[in-house]
Amino acid sequence: MALWSTLTETINHYTGLSPAAFFTIVALMVVTYKVVCSMFVAAEDYVAVKKSNEFVAREPVQLGDVTEEELRAYDGSDPNKPLLMAIKGQIYDVSRSRMFYGPGGPYALFTGRDASRALALMSFDPKDLTGNIEGLSDSELEVLQDWEYKFMEKYVKVGQIFPNRNNNENEVEASKTDGNESQENITEGIEDSK
Repeated sequence: MALWSTLTETINHYTGLSPAAFFTIVALMVVTYKVVCSMFVAAEDYVAVKKSNEFVAREPVQLGDVTEEELRAYDGSDPNKPLLMAIKGQIYDVSRSRMFYGPGGPYALFTGRDASRALALMSFDPKDLTGNIEGLSDSELEVLQDWEYKFMEKYVKVGQIFPNRNNNENEVEASKTDGNESQENITEGIEDSK
């Protein structure tokens, strides 16, 4: 009872209202707030906001060497794949910053690509979305280096861009074929000399 009497005295002292009037006003304020909020925001929207905040980042998967074409599959169009982007040929998993690099995000055009030139030039022009850094000034290369340091600190490196595999496989096949032809020529030369 001592608590109740202290509370009533405090309410009366600070507001000049009786406790019944004070609690009635507080209840009306809460009801008014809920009614006004429900007019502008549907209850499902609260659920959607909670679900979007519940995104749990997966452990980064090490990809190793991938081609630029293979990297494009990680642009956020498939929600089951991580978001990846490359700087100077090094691939980073940027999935934990999905609101920036995911679909609809301000930097979504960088994902699935080597964005070295665009970052160095601080450009959002699609023609600058390349790993080609030839012709950049020293200050632009310095900006790119700063970006690389930021990515190294914040994101996990999951691989690197490998030049087109088909070209390399063709070169290996060609060298094997050349080696076989040379071996055949040597064998034929030995047989001819007999």
